Amino acid sequence: CGSNNLVSFERALDKFECNCMMGCLLHGRYHEMAPNIVPMDYTKDPDVKLPIQLIINMPELKENPFKERIVEAFSEDGDGNLSFNDFVDMFSVLSEMAPRELKAIYAFKIYDFNTDNFICKSDLEKTLNKLTREELTAEEITLVCEKVIEEADMDGDGKLAFADFENMISKAPDFLRYKNCLKNYQMLTCWSNI
Repeated sequence: CGSNNLVSFERALDKFECNCMMGCLLHGRYHEMAPNIVPMDYTKDPDVKLPIQLIINMPELKENPFKERIVEAFSEDGDGNLSFNDFVDMFSVLSEMAPRELKAIYAFKIYDFNTDNFICKSDLEKTLNKLTREELTAEEITLVCEKVIEEADMDGDGKLAFADFENMISKAPDFLRYKNCLKNYQMLTCWSNI
């Protein structure tokens, strides 16, 4: 019994050290973007937020067609300005280790351009235009959007609620997998197996 407790304690300690190390690394990145704004010492809990322009120019996001939407989805103020906690949340959700359910919630937020808690035809059109870098014709976009709504809209209201979205991505196991995408700086474009 005692050795089991020791093993559990050691696992918890390893996890804590990993989280602590990751927090230190992320704070370093956050500070590096604006050393004149971000303090090295957070003991006084400063109210610091980095503007969206600094965040979207990070190498991990710079080439991503959804970079603004990604940052806005994690921004507590909704304008894309990120506190350190928002910044940590963003990297946590985009990491390989984040649970699929959490990734699905944020993918839904990112694709919900008009922030009405549904993915409608307009949201899908914007998503497809970003994914294809506007290489599809208007007719092709319309056809794909109609097909997605037809297949995924379970209640027939012409838009996707989160439950519809979750059901749709459950049928595509690789939809939220982007292990190699972080290396290629295209985190969310790999979420697009629509």
